[in-house]
Amino acid sequence: MSRALIVVDVQKDFCEGGSVPVKGGADRAAAIAELVRRDRERYVHIVATRDHHVDPGDHFSERPDFVDSFPVHCVVGGEGGEFHPGFAPAVDSGAVDEVFYKGARSASKSGFEGAAEDGTSLSDWLRARDVTELDVVGIATDHCVRATALDGVREGFDVRVLLDYTAGVAADTTGTAMNELRRAGVVLSGEPVVIP
Repeated sequence: MSRALIVVDVQKDFCEGGSVPVKGGADRAAAIAELVRRDRERYVHIVATRDHHVDPGDHFSERPDFVDSFPVHCVVGGEGGEFHPGFAPAVDSGAVDEVFYKGARSASKSGFEGAAEDGTSLSDWLRARDVTELDVVGIATDHCVRATALDGVREGFDVRVLLDYTAGVAADTTGTAMNELRRAGVVLSGEPVVIP
């Protein structure tokens, strides 16, 4: 068995001060960086995903519903799409083995819809390295973390979400996401961070 860590969308626009902020995002960014530093040897690989939008169509809206449409965020070349400063040192240090970009021309909530700069999909990259188990952390529990974990199960991986290292948008949607994840066979560890 070999376990990888997937860090989902720990970007400036999803933390306090960003265009689609999740309360607690900045704290989770720092906590995830510490997890990477402290537990690097537990994982055969650590990867990160990034929203990377060029023109995602109706995913951007002036009247967002915050389910399928959102304010403009994580635009390619913009500061909001960069990793949050609390997490960026983990990437800059080389602890993160690969970054997968998603959503150039679509909503693409799941990291499994992303690709590395050379075009390799997340699932192909993991399989090529004999990864069988995944820990998923990041932002937001009830959106992209949820979608990535569910797709991980669909792709045949054993998936665990480390809730202590996630931030949710709202208590009700995070609770719904957790129930959906459990039903899909995802193991949930810890307690989600949801700040009203």
